[in-house]
Amino acid sequence: MGFSCGIIGLPNVGKSSLFNALLGIQKATAENYPFCTIEPNVGIVPVPDDRLKKLSEISQSEKTINAQMKFVDIAGLVKGASKGEGLGNQFLSNIREVDAIAHVVRCFENDDITHVNGILDPIGDIEIIETELMISDIDTLKKKITKLEREIKTGSQELRFELDLSKKILVELEKGILVKDIDFTDKQLKALDNLNLLTMKPFFFIANVDEDSLVEGNKYSQKVLEMGEKSNVETIIISIQIESEIALLENNIEKNEFMKSISLEEPSLSKLIRKGFSLLNLITFFTSGPKESRAWTISQGTYAPKAAGAIHSDFERGFIAAETIHHNEFIEFNGEKVAREKGAIRTEGKDYIVKDGDVILFRFNV
Repeated sequence: MGFSCGIIGLPNVGKSSLFNALLGIQKATAENYPFCTIEPNVGIVPVPDDRLKKLSEISQSEKTINAQMKFVDIAGLVKGASKGEGLGNQFLSNIREVDAIAHVVRCFENDDITHVNGILDPIGDIEIIETELMISDIDTLKKKITKLEREIKTGSQELRFELDLSKKILVELEKGILVKDIDFTDKQLKALDNLNLLTMKPFFFIANVDEDSLVEGNKYSQKVLEMGEKSNVETIIISIQIESEIALLENNIEKNEFMKSISLEEPSLSKLIRKGFSLLNLITFFTSGPKESRAWTISQGTYAPKAAGAIHSDFERGFIAAETIHHNEFIEFNGEKVAREKGAIRTEGKDYIVKDGDVILFRFNV
């Protein structure tokens, strides 16, 4: 399953530095997972998962392959982007193509790095971007409504439904309400996919602080946290400068010593990647054996045959059964052999819904 997270923000907030730090993580990853840069501003990074590491050690796997996530460094936005100012059209187009949004907010003072608006104001910065996204969605809906009103015919319930839904959303947007915060029925949510509205996408804030504020934050990041709490948006506090330095260190010993010196238990980028991964209700199941231990990504509520299809379409087409054990039990019994002897491995059929952390061996016939 593909998954992409766009990194957005005003100019000079640390977006590109964050992107480069993420790529630094991938470059330092074991050779089993080759680095992939699709374009200059797109890269794929592994999703950190200690569970997979333990499974691989127990199975003595030759390869360990993490789940993956694509990050896109999207062009900096300025006020008026929805009307084409700056790289506005490119910015908005790129956001439409991603599944989730990581909004970087500048929460550090530095006279050598000019703020695009001349003043450090995290809340004002957030409001600029949210306003531009809402204006873009309003323009999209107005065009959609004009088209539907032209095409609608008496008795066309489907078009009438789309028109009524579009008008409902437009009213809320013009009140300053993001689409993601509007209540919808299941039928309306399904219809929303065709609109691909920007303010419907899940997102979180990244408060980019200076090194001294990494552990406890500062007055600027506190404002972002408070705004996030009011709007039910999570905030991660990161010093992108520090994360860039960690990503460049050659080995884990150096990284651990450096993080210990600044009271950091793990790289903040690991939290960021996991947060981006979880925004779309994705879960992970595992396959583990001598040749390879691997994490696979599926949506919550996925049935076993569909999960098998994440590995190969033949697995789904010829699905017979899923031999399943939770990773905790796999670790407790030190692998598949003892787990089988203890009767801990279950045989599940087509109606089994895969759970996060399942270790599965699919049986199939084609």
